[in-house]
This record gives sequence, C-alpha cells and structure tokens, in this order.
Amino acid sequence: MGTFSKIVRYGTILAAIAGVGFILFFHRMQAEREMPPAGDPPVSPPPKRYDESVAATGIVEALRDNVSIGVPQPGLVTEVAVEVNDAVKKGDVLFQLDDRDLRAEEVAVDGRIEAARAKLKVNRARISKAETLLERLEGVKDPRAVSREDLDNRKLDVDVAKAELAAAEAEVAAAEAELKRLAILIERLTVRAPRDGTVLQVNIRGGEYAGTNNSSEPAMIIGETGRLQVRADVDEQNATRIRPGQKAYASLKGDPDVTFPLEFVCIEPYVIPKVSLTGASTERVDTRVLQIIYSFEVPSEAPVYVGQQVDVFIQAPEP
Repeated sequence: MGTFSKIVRYGTILAAIAGVGFILFFHRMQAEREMPPAGDPPVSPPPKRYDESVAATGIVEALRDNVSIGVPQPGLVTEVAVEVNDAVKKGDVLFQLDDRDLRAEEVAVDGRIEAARAKLKVNRARISKAETLLERLEGVKDPRAVSREDLDNRKLDVDVAKAELAAAEAEVAAAEAELKRLAILIERLTVRAPRDGTVLQVNIRGGEYAGTNNSSEPAMIIGETGRLQVRADVDEQNATRIRPGQKAYASLKGDPDVTFPLEFVCIEPYVIPKVSLTGASTERVDTRVLQIIYSFEVPSEAPVYVGQQVDVFIQAPEP
C-alpha cells in the first residue's frame, strides 16, 4: 500500500472519530445546560368554592335573551332613530325603510276611491230617476194608458240601477280596503322595539341597503342590561350531574378575581352541538352541550359586557 493511500485511510478514520467526539461533546453541553425554572401562569386559575363541581363556559347575554332585530323586507334605510346604549321602550321607532313606492300606490288608490265615489253618486241618481218614472206609471189610474211592457221595463230599470249601485259600493269598499292594506305595509316599514331594553349593537346606517337574508349580522340587537344572564354550556358527559336549582358562580375570563354568584333560571332540555368556541362557520364541533341559564346582578368591582365569556362552576355531586 502506498504512503498516500495510508495517509487518506488513516485521515478518514481520524475525521470520523473527531466527528463522533464533536457530536458527543455537543450533546453533553445541551444536557448540562440548565433550563430556566417554570414561572407562574400569566393568569391565575379561578378559585374553587365547591368540593365537587361541574365547570362550564358561559356567554353573557341580556336578560331574557338578546333580541336580534330583523328587516321586514329588503330596502333602503332612510333613517336610524337610535344609537348604541340608547334606552328604548316597547313601540319606540328603531329605524325606517324607504316607503316611497308604497306611498305612490297610495296616491293612485286615493284617485280610484274618488272616482268610485263619484260613480256611486251617479248610480244613486239613476235609481232615483228610475223609481220616479216607475211611480208615475204605477200612479196612472186608467190601465189602458200604460202598457204592461212599459211598466215591466221601468221595474227592470230600477233593478238594474240598484245592481249598478251595489257594484259601485263594492268598488268603493275594495279601494278603501286596498288603501288600508297599503297603510299597514307602510307602517310595517317603520321598525319598532318589540320590548323595553337597551340598544346593544347597530349594524345599519342611513342610506345603506338592508337585506333579509343576513342572519349572522342582524340590523340591531337590543336587550335588558339592568340585570344580565349567563348561558352556560355543560358538556353532555356531565349532563347527568345537573339538576334544577343547583348553586353556581362565575368568574370573568382573564380576571378570575372578579367572581359573582348566579341565580338559576332554567335548563334548556335540548342538547345541541357546541357552537360558541369561535363562531367560525368552518369550525369542527367535537362535543354537544346542555345549556343552562343563570341570571346575576352586574358586579360593582368590574364592568361586565354582553357577549363576554365567563367561567362557570356549578355545585354538583360526583356521579
């Protein structure tokens, strides 16, 4: 074997030994490096009040649920009468849709009513004339002076005039009914508050086009905010541990020091897919939940807003 071949052979072996030594040295350095100690969590978990409890995620709602205000028919918004945080009473105007097309029809119907009423006067005059002629013929004493045919014709004239009068009266009634229908449709375009509450959200502005198929973003949301409620989602695995009247409390997400007691309202006896995770339409649902409604007084130490998430703990024994 030549000298050069020996040098290459032993050099390759030494390089391999050096590489293995470097890897072992680097691995030892990584193993000896001290990891920083684990610190406290950024937010402390909420305190545990009950020995046995069921945890749930809740959404704050207005008392008796939020009311999503819909649009009676697609149209242009001409006026919005309220703003966010405005207090409204049942029947107060919330917003107005464009009603000019219906008011134009109303003008046309008014014209039809006037024409029908004029026709009604003409028909009444015809009846009066026909009845007067009939009375004259019937008042003739000599039967030879008036033929039987003339007398029958005069009676038919009276009957025809009365039928025309009834038709004219029906035409007036139909036009007046049409006018009332238009008035109802016009009033329908003035959207009013269905109950007392506070305006929580306004999603329309004057001059915008409002549609009827946007269920994910209603025109407005109103609700009672003097007292609020929590809609708690309990996983169906824990549903058998839930009973009416169980005590519960809630704490704010991100601020577990703010806790407040909850008052049981009802259990909605229908287990539904859990949809309050992110609200995305493409979200996969891996569990079903039983919804429980609790009400509460707004705590004074921190603001609580409708739509805010809370942690709910329900006192419940082990199964």
